Amino acid sequence: MTKFLLSVHVIAAILVVGPIAVAASMFPRLVRQSAPGADLLHRICRGYAVVGVAVPVFGIATGASLGVLTDAWLLTSVLLTALAAGLLALSILPGQERLLATPHGAEEPRRAGAARLAMVTGVFNLLWAVVVVLMIVRPGSTTGA
Repeated sequence: MTKFLLSVHVIAAILVVGPIAVAASMFPRLVRQSAPGADLLHRICRGYAVVGVAVPVFGIATGASLGVLTDAWLLTSVLLTALAAGLLALSILPGQERLLATPHGAEEPRRAGAARLAMVTGVFNLLWAVVVVLMIVRPGSTTGA
């Protein structure tokens, strides 16, 4: 069962978090240029965010199955995942909505908002990169590097 849970967790992380990271990263540039497609990227982020709940659910189930729920590397990963989810739900998605609602003639607010959103998205992506490294290295684990 552990192998199944781990497989679903990894597949969900790749197929859900990956598209959010890419779409969220592309959004500020497109909205800054008033290029078509920004609304599609926002819908991708919003839709995949809902499905993204599967990643930590299967991750925690895998951790429980392996008996590592109290390991520092896993607790750190859970905390960083929660921070990334919070950034997505409380900053990135609302920021995208605000920028989509900004009139096309208001270039300075659009440019400033896009720059701020790009920074927050970079932090979001960095958090996920750290989580991936923790999942691979697992400090203190007998199977870690």
